[in-house]
Amino acid sequence: MPDEVIADRYELEELVGTGGMSSVYKARDRLLERNVALKVLHPHYGDDPEYVERFRREARAVAQLSHPHIVTVIDRGEDGGQQFIVFEYIDGENLKQLIERDGRLPVRRAIELTLEIADALAFAHDHGLVHRDVKPQNVLLTPDGDAKVTDFGIARSLDVERGVTQTGTVLGTSNYLSPEQASGQPVTPATDVYSLGVVLYELLTGDVPFPGENFVAVAMKHINEPPPDLAAARPDLPLRLVAVVDRALEKDPDRRFRSMEELGTELRRCLVELKAPDADRTLIVPSPVLRESPPHRVRATRRRWPLYTLVLLLAAAAIVAGVLVLSGSKETPHGSGGAGAAAENVALSGTGNYDPQGSDTHADTAPKATDHDPNTYWYTQIYATPDFGGLKSGLGLVLDAGRPVKLASLTVTTSTPGFTASVLAGNSVGAHMLADSGTVTATGRTTFTLHGAEARYYVLWITRLPPGDSARVNEVTAKG
Repeated sequence: MPDEVIADRYELEELVGTGGMSSVYKARDRLLERNVALKVLHPHYGDDPEYVERFRREARAVAQLSHPHIVTVIDRGEDGGQQFIVFEYIDGENLKQLIERDGRLPVRRAIELTLEIADALAFAHDHGLVHRDVKPQNVLLTPDGDAKVTDFGIARSLDVERGVTQTGTVLGTSNYLSPEQASGQPVTPATDVYSLGVVLYELLTGDVPFPGENFVAVAMKHINEPPPDLAAARPDLPLRLVAVVDRALEKDPDRRFRSMEELGTELRRCLVELKAPDADRTLIVPSPVLRESPPHRVRATRRRWPLYTLVLLLAAAAIVAGVLVLSGSKETPHGSGGAGAAAENVALSGTGNYDPQGSDTHADTAPKATDHDPNTYWYTQIYATPDFGGLKSGLGLVLDAGRPVKLASLTVTTSTPGFTASVLAGNSVGAHMLADSGTVTATGRTTFTLHGAEARYYVLWITRLPPGDSARVNEVTAKG
């Protein structure tokens, strides 16, 4: 087909891509003397009125969308029974090719590209169109690295009740398919939010969240399985960005971002936080408890000890160590790792809230989570549902160990089971704290197994509230 001339104007030069409905060629516009991209409907669909109408509708729909991050439609027509659409030619690769070559992207680059796609889709939604096939293959990259969304071939008008695609018809690519698409339910802008969440997950990890051997297997995962723990897959990610992906990938469309604009707003906040110092985002109530004596007092006492006292102390320590080794060899549990492996209690103090997106609400109740009184509690609540009402990606209880320690576990007692949380760790409280546990749903008493970070501060990070929209933490204990 290369060297063929379409409509006495467009000279086909090379095939650059092919899909289920059409093929795309690089072509030369003889009239305007420029390169263009020419999409041609496959011949066997030319006699099917449904596919012809869908193809024409793509041209009409995208012709309305003049946006810097949407590929521009130049022309549409028919030549010898062949349906074609002419687009601006983007001399670059698509986003999937970039991922396959480079793997996961730097955090900033991933956010910036996702933002450009989100802005393009928000514009389409404002014009009444849902893309329904958002995937890296449908995002072209210009030589300057800008993203351009293309292939609105299965876009659905938001005000169409009956047309060429009906409820019950599954369209889209399985790796990026929303649960409602996979189950044949109506689509909304939230459908594109989910698919873009999958794209962002892939940009950050280098892989899709739900791989599978066939379309049906992957579709069922989108419907039934929670996505993998992104913080565990890439621990260096800012907490706020992890929360963005988690929310975009909610199974229930009502629990996702309410619009593509809202998703874009949150991504912009994530970009700001990559540059902002921790102190600009976090308010911590200092702990009134001092756990360590001043170092100079310890050194002064040691200098006054006579030599014979030190000898006696060393001998006594050797005897005690021998007794412990002998007794420990009998009592160490199987597989515990030998002497010294038994977990020890580590004192924590509740010092405040971790609230990157708002005020330090109820921070004064934080000490009650570590006062050893199960009748008192720290609590957080929200002013709208679901989750944190779109106002926050989460809220956390700050726990201070007084010095860097390695915790093996953290146990939470609550009178409001059902909230979803994880544990973060860091030597300062801010956006660069890293996940130190998986995400779990709390019961009345829940133990978080930690990954072993050495940190002074630990945060019980709550990303979903329980029934009643108020979470209480009555007691937190830790073992090292």
